Amino acid sequence: MSKVAPTKSDSSSGLSLALRLRSEESGAWRELLELYGPLVENWAACAGLGQTACQDIAQEVFLSVHRSISEFDATTAGATFRGWLWRITRNAVLQHLRRQRTTPRGGSTAAAQLAAVADPWGGSSLDDPPTAPDQTTALVRRAMKQIQSRVDPVTWTAFTRTAIDGELSTDVAAELGLSAAAVRKAKSRTLQRLRKQLGDIR
Repeated sequence: MSKVAPTKSDSSSGLSLALRLRSEESGAWRELLELYGPLVENWAACAGLGQTACQDIAQEVFLSVHRSISEFDATTAGATFRGWLWRITRNAVLQHLRRQRTTPRGGSTAAAQLAAVADPWGGSSLDDPPTAPDQTTALVRRAMKQIQSRVDPVTWTAFTRTAIDGELSTDVAAELGLSAAAVRKAKSRTLQRLRKQLGDIR
């Protein structure tokens, strides 16, 4: 039986998006904006901000990422690039709201205003971004689109049919002329590359 071909070689084949950003690799910042820009704007929108304000927040967030990317460490237990980006976004939104709101004079209305500024997302936390399932799905699909050209076509087919379509590795293997073990390896290898593109592992 045929073996799964190795992933295509390119300058970023062994690096996560976070490390590519840190090394200022050509194309990495464009991919970051394409990948996470819609999510950052959605987080801001969930706090009640309008479209223009959401775009301003996104610009501020990615400028902050550019200045502090060296501080992100994917090897820290529980660390995710998305979680780190959420904390930056959360701080930017809260600062924006505090600048926009006039100082309340007192009473129950004042307390409500301050509470809204403290948590405009209604229950989110530093470790719990307000990300709806459809936003997570869209994020993963954007990442998949970015890495597809870097993955061998047979490997990509084995991955999508098992990981996305839910087909059995034995069935996919029979159709592709691979061993079931090779299909499972293709799935695992591509999932790891996907996680690297999302910035979560080295």
